[in-house]
Amino acid sequence: MRKFKIIVVENDEDEQFFMKQGFDSSGLFEIITMVRNGDVLLEWLTDNTATLPDIILSDLNMPGKNGYDIILGIKGNPTYNHIPVIITSTSSTKTIVDKCLNMGAADYVVKPETFIEYVPYVENLHRLIEDKQLVRNAGGLPS
Repeated sequence: MRKFKIIVVENDEDEQFFMKQGFDSSGLFEIITMVRNGDVLLEWLTDNTATLPDIILSDLNMPGKNGYDIILGIKGNPTYNHIPVIITSTSSTKTIVDKCLNMGAADYVVKPETFIEYVPYVENLHRLIEDKQLVRNAGGLPS
């Protein structure tokens, strides 16, 4: 089972804490960094082009650049447009999900209702990435 390098974009500190616990407990991901919004993400990517992630997991609603802005920023930049962006939010509203997917998000995953559900959330996220072959290996082929 492949361990994916991930950047998590989340503005809520409590949510960050519990997400990190879920990711660390699963052992399925290496969190490269956690940032609070799209502004910080895009700055980080610009400063760290040698350490790009396999996946970006982004909250949808944040101050500054939000999830929609991140999708457009990543998809519109040839340096980063190969990195799948998965949007996560508490909303499961079909029009919001469809908007994210139509803008170029690789997928949309609803956040768990309680913080104790982050390990299954992370396990499901990993399975989704593998099943959809969202991450390419070094040779450019699905992993």
